[in-house]
Order: sequence, then structure tokens, then C-alpha cells
Amino acid sequence: MRKIGVLFGGKSGEHEVSLLSATSVIEALDREKYDVVMIGITKSGQWKLYEGDVHNLADGSWEKTAADIEVSDLKKLADFALPVLHGPYGEDGTIQGLFEMLDVPYAGCGVLSSALCMDKVSAKKIFERMGLPTARYKLVYAEDVKEDLESVVKEVEAELPYTLFVKPSNMGSSVGISKVRNTEELRAALALAGKYDRRIIIEEGINCREVETGVIGNHKPEVAAVGEIVAKLDFYDYTAKYTDDAGTELSIPAKLPASTYEEIRTLAKKAYMALDCSGFARIDFFVDKDTGQVYINEINTIPGFTKYSMFPLMWKEAGVSFRELVERIVDLGYERYYAKNNR
Repeated sequence: MRKIGVLFGGKSGEHEVSLLSATSVIEALDREKYDVVMIGITKSGQWKLYEGDVHNLADGSWEKTAADIEVSDLKKLADFALPVLHGPYGEDGTIQGLFEMLDVPYAGCGVLSSALCMDKVSAKKIFERMGLPTARYKLVYAEDVKEDLESVVKEVEAELPYTLFVKPSNMGSSVGISKVRNTEELRAALALAGKYDRRIIIEEGINCREVETGVIGNHKPEVAAVGEIVAKLDFYDYTAKYTDDAGTELSIPAKLPASTYEEIRTLAKKAYMALDCSGFARIDFFVDKDTGQVYINEINTIPGFTKYSMFPLMWKEAGVSFRELVERIVDLGYERYYAKNNR
């Protein structure tokens, strides 16, 4: 029986979301096929082996009874690593590098693709190079914001018109993101984003519909149904995404013209391959309400698996159950490992 090490928690600002996602994933794993090993990482970076009730993950009480372990113990505890770690230190290539060093097969994207997808600026540069449509953007640095905020503000305003979105380049799940309509809001947004990353991306605001789709696969990826998010709040923020089911409306499949629907699925596959993704990912798009133009926004290499999460819901629409989805992700991780190591 395969020993699947599910890793959750982590040092990022998305620690609590990871606990919710991991609960769903652990409950989905077939205990007749897998011996599930629960490995938690605290906010301070301590690794712990948890053997209690999975329902104690969400509120953080698991830490009280979990035993301290060393990072190197992963190799002894599990045959395979299934990281359910959102954000920095989880989907940015760092823990994937650890898995590579320990020679442990793992689910999802590799080191390079994880790092590229996590960094919004780097991903956009590759999208542009590959001819994939992206909205206009500008990169600024937190050091420059601290040193001379007004000069940065003037540079941004000279290049991009309001409304803008200001984001940390290396962060996910809408953490540290602000919608900006004027100079005063821009100043505040730059300061907020700078708390999460030294690289800050300012994106052109588009009057758009927010849609996304899921991809699974290695060399021959498959694309799920396309879903649409209608935010009742000002935009699809962190709270709406993970904790407030009244904050959004989800439409799966998205009500789009057939040609636009298929364009999104085609672009998703191209973007997935362009950044050398493997295993699984969720790819987010904007559709301009005025022109119908499709823009790729970003790729999330470890999308949410909570009850509010689009990724499993889009695959459900495509005929793949939650349990089957998790099992396929595990199988794809082994497939990638064997292919890379010629085994």
C-alpha cells in the first residue's frame, strides 16, 4: 500500500486555507489504496507528524498533539509527497526542491514551473514571449517604494490609467491585493503589497468577467470545464474566495459564447505547456466585457481544494469526481517521477 504524505499548513499567509484544503484531500483519499500520513508545517516552519482526527486540522488544534519531526524524516514516513501548501514555501518551487533532494516522488509541478507560475511578473514575461494575451502591467520594487514613494506613484500613473490592481508578485489567493482608483489608494496599495514581497506588480484594470479552468496531465494535459466567478464584493478577494460563500456566485460551466469558451480552454493548455507545468494547475482568465478579448491572468499550481474552490468543481462538471481527481494527481506525480528518472 502506498504511503501518501499529505503536507499542509506552511509559513505563508495562506496557512489557514491550506488546512481547509488538506482536510478535503485527506478525506477523499481511499484508505484501502493509501496509507495516509499527515505532515503539518507550523507558521514558524516546524515539521510535525499528526496522527489524530483530520477534522482538527481546520481550527489549528492539531498542533497540540502532533509530534515534532525532522525534515529528512519525510523519506522514511512516506513513499510520495502530496503538498497541499498554498503560497510561498509551498507552491513556489522551494518545497519541490526539497522533494527532489530527498528523492521523493511528489504531486504537481516541478521546481522551475512552480517558481515561474508563482511569480506573476516572470509568468507574464513568458506569456508575452509565447504570444499569449496578457493585460498591461508594470513592475516596481518595495525598496523604491520605501525610498521615494511619490516618484514610484508618478511612474505608475504615467504608464497605466486607473483603475489598477496592485499585487505582490510572489503571492496567491488574493493576499495583499488592492483595487486602486486614485493616487491616495495607490500609495496605500503599494505599501500593503510591499509587506508580502519586494517585487510588486501593478496591472491594468479591465472591465471584465473572471473565468478559469483546471488542467491535469503531464506531457498530454487535459482541460476541465470553464467556470465563472461573479464577485458580489468589489472584487474576488481572499475572504470571498475561501470563507464567505455568500460573497460570490459560481457559474459552472461559464455562460460564454462557444468560441470564447473553447478559446479559453485552448489558451489554458498552451499556457500550461509554456511554463512546463505538470500534474495539475488552475488557470485564471479575464474576458473583457466590452470587446470579448480574452486575457490570461495567472496559473495557480496548487489551487484550493476547499468546498468553495473552483478547481474540483470544474472537474466535477467535466465528469471527474473529487476522489478520482486526487487519485489521478497522485498517479501523475509518479508518472513524472519515473519519466524523469528513467524508471
